Amino acid sequence: MARDLEGKIAAVTGAASGIGLASSEAMLAAGARVSMIDRDQAALAALRDKHGDAVIPVVIDLLDPRDCATLLPRVLEAAGQLDIFHANAGSYVGGDLVDADTSAIDRMLNLNINVVMKNVHDVLPHMIARKTGDIIVTSSLAAHFPTPWEPVYAASKWAIDCFVQTVRRQVFKHGIRVGAISPGPVITALLADWPAEKLREARESGSLLEASEVANVVLFMLTRPRGMTIRDVVMLPTNFDL
Repeated sequence: MARDLEGKIAAVTGAASGIGLASSEAMLAAGARVSMIDRDQAALAALRDKHGDAVIPVVIDLLDPRDCATLLPRVLEAAGQLDIFHANAGSYVGGDLVDADTSAIDRMLNLNINVVMKNVHDVLPHMIARKTGDIIVTSSLAAHFPTPWEPVYAASKWAIDCFVQTVRRQVFKHGIRVGAISPGPVITALLADWPAEKLREARESGSLLEASEVANVVLFMLTRPRGMTIRDVVMLPTNFDL
């Protein structure tokens, strides 16, 4: 693989598994050092052992406001700069709204929306000062279609898609690119909350993506010439039918 990100410092939230892990490993393979941010200390330690000093493990509970606010200072303390921020951490609430637990709704909206906004808010001054940077947010196909089996999750992604598009318009003048990756269903732990029948149908029809496939698109977005922004990528399995 070309070392297109040689010398770059990236930070990825939710980096210990799923899309965050795949994205981190794709950036590592492309030459970046990656601050892998997650609350799973043991998983991050294992990844440091696997990949060596190119991994900067940062254990943060993003749902703890004080801990969340340490993200940029801890990245800068370890690496001195930040070129790429992938806001990936998220959770899922699916099924009928009347069956949802309201505390789970609060947690999901906080992680999927508030934490993303706070993290982007915190990294932007550093990127503005350096007059360069890339921010990618993991959104979802659900941001582009009123998905009937996941109204709360879909609403969170509709909100964050609007956030990506509006913030991009504020900061492109500073040399900062902001984009969203919106995959259809990906084989990650989030699918554990899917309705059993829907998950069975998806598996049988080949309607699921691999996290590595999403990571390949993230890398494509990051390696375009600086004069080009890939603002939105919607990717879905060919066999997927809403």
